[in-house]
Amino acid sequence: MTAGERPSVIIIGAGFGGIGMAIELRRNGFDDIAILERGADIGGVWRENTYPGAACDVPSPLYSFSYEPKPDWPQRYSGQAAIHDYLRGVAERHRLLDAIRFGAEVTDAEFDDGSGRWTVRTTDGTARTADVLIPAVGQLSRPALPSIPGIDTFTGQAFHSAEWDHGVELTGKRVACIGTGASAIQYIPQIQPRVEHLTLFQRTPAWVLPKFDTDYTPIQHKLFARLPGALLVERFGWWAIAEFVALGLVEFPWIVRLVGRIATKHLEEQVPDPQLRAKLTPDYPIGCKRGLFSNDYYPALTESNVLVETTAITEIVPNGVRTADGAVHEADVIIYGTGFKGTEFLWPMNIYGRAGGKLSDAWQGGAHAYCGITVPDFPNLFLVYGPNTNLGVGSIIYMIESQARYIRQAVQLLAARPGHVLEVRPETEERFNTAIQERLARTPWNFCSSWYRTASGRITNNWPGMQLAYRRRVRKLDADDYELTRVA
Repeated sequence: MTAGERPSVIIIGAGFGGIGMAIELRRNGFDDIAILERGADIGGVWRENTYPGAACDVPSPLYSFSYEPKPDWPQRYSGQAAIHDYLRGVAERHRLLDAIRFGAEVTDAEFDDGSGRWTVRTTDGTARTADVLIPAVGQLSRPALPSIPGIDTFTGQAFHSAEWDHGVELTGKRVACIGTGASAIQYIPQIQPRVEHLTLFQRTPAWVLPKFDTDYTPIQHKLFARLPGALLVERFGWWAIAEFVALGLVEFPWIVRLVGRIATKHLEEQVPDPQLRAKLTPDYPIGCKRGLFSNDYYPALTESNVLVETTAITEIVPNGVRTADGAVHEADVIIYGTGFKGTEFLWPMNIYGRAGGKLSDAWQGGAHAYCGITVPDFPNLFLVYGPNTNLGVGSIIYMIESQARYIRQAVQLLAARPGHVLEVRPETEERFNTAIQERLARTPWNFCSSWYRTASGRITNNWPGMQLAYRRRVRKLDADDYELTRVA
């Protein structure tokens, strides 16, 4: 980049993070943007996850960009199709489709110390260069299959919930569902009435809260359209509730205990059978794993064609699932609701920084970044939805907007200093991450195993506090936190 030029930018991913980042840059005069998307459409997880009942567990007025309110959401907790359509509409209104390269899956990205630019390579062999690289691939983009012996020996049909095979007919079939996470509690009530028998293999039960869902009426749609303040009130109300609950993560544990009593009452009211209720009662603190929301999950499990199996799985056999007691649970179809590779940030991409240093090596003990955005020795690299920016409660879109504004300031700084690269000071990043890990040690996430934690126990995913605290933290880029280095 020479004097008078504006930095060129490559964004990886066309989900909410990538689209939000591109909008923020374009709104501020940065037009030299290429968005590399491995899929054939935008949407990220909302393109990929099409399982029955797929929906967001954050109210739609909050799970949307603040500058792109949608007055006609069909429901308070809208489904996958509505969310995907919303994001596509946002991209079209901001004229971003021309900047997206579909079918461009990134394999490697390498920083060149001499030129101060990034070279990004995709699976088709194409190499692209840019001054700034912004991975926005999210934390839940790569499905994880369990490491169960014999998983390849099953002679029936099997698939992961994030790669739902709509060609498999479930009506009248014996279905084994492995996993009880956020996806499972949505698709199980949808498929239970159709199957002959459903066996749910549960390793640990989830804390399930009532879902205060509702269909928005035409009258409400008109109200939200004509009085935007009404929609803003709904958005603010849900944001405030999330912030209140977030206070319980560290400062006021009684808030989390109160939420636990609500969940316990929900279970007692919906599951009258004491034996089944005992199986579904968590033995770990609420908040330790992701809290779930559903009004129809528990009722589905009480139906006569459902068995909740808590005996550990030992292997998959050709005709079903064998458990530790020796029993074989025969199945025609196995559905893996076993989540994602949440702690393997940017996997399987290879990112090389100064002197060819590999990011995965720097992250051997667990991913870390200053404010979840920047990493020492990786100049002009800025992460969207990076380490420790996920939320236990609240809207990730709010976090993405905060990060996009911060990164935009970094790009503006680079534009003002052509011929330089920007990287966070190691001591700045170390102080930040030490403080974050100390705070995380006081949260409920520290007291059980979950996808938030690495094998070593480090919590790499979540932000330990309120959304507002994060926004204040990244409101203004402090140049003293960074080194501006002239390119040789």
